[in-house]
Order: sequence, then C-alpha cells, then structure tokens
Amino acid sequence: MPRLLVVDDEESICFSMSEYFSLHGFKVDTARELEEAEKLLEAQDYKVIIQDLRLGATRNSDGLDIIKMVRDLNRQAKIIVLTAYGSSDVEDEARRCGADAFLRKPKPLSQVAQVVEGLLESPPKEAFRHA
Repeated sequence: MPRLLVVDDEESICFSMSEYFSLHGFKVDTARELEEAEKLLEAQDYKVIIQDLRLGATRNSDGLDIIKMVRDLNRQAKIIVLTAYGSSDVEDEARRCGADAFLRKPKPLSQVAQVVEGLLESPPKEAFRHA
C-alpha cells in the first residue's frame, strides 16, 4: 500500500484528501505545519506528497522548504504542489526546488488523483549524486 502525505494548513483539505485517497488504496498521513511535516518525512518513506505552499497566514516559503527537505531525504517521492497562491514565478521556483507537478486550488479530487496516478506510473528521476 503506497504512502501519501498531505501537507496543508486547512483542516478540511487534509480531511477530504485523506478520506479520498484512503478509499483509493493509499496509506495517508496529514500535516498542518512545517514541523509536523518534517517529523513525518523523517519517519516514513512516502511515494507521493501533496502540499500547499503557504502554511499559515503570513508564511510564504514553508512549502518550498518542504520540497527541498523531501529531495534531501527521499529523492524518489513525487511532489505535487496544490496552492491557491500560484503564479508562474512561484511555479518555476517550486519546480526548480524539485516539485513534479503544480496545481491551482480549487481542484477536484478526481483531477488530483489523475495527476497522482500519472506520476506514479512515470519512471523515477535519477537521484542527484553528490561529488
């Protein structure tokens, strides 16, 4: 059973994604803040991470920090950014940090699931090698 992590400060999004993806065969964990996500990422190996960029009203970079952390800990995880605050600059930065997909809220769960399925079927990226 593949593990999926949802990182979003909106409880309703964490709940609905957890319910939906659990019904579709995933073991789902949720985190509502950066520190909670860090603990889960250090303890578990996730196939997919669906995350917001903004965690809390005033914080902007938490989502990018999570992407960088995932790439440091587990280079094979597929990362989907799901945010209401997307611009082309933000999307470019998220992709530079290692995001595999960038979606704008609101997005039907069925469409998010299609992106998840597509990413899981794609071949893994070669891990960066540190010289």
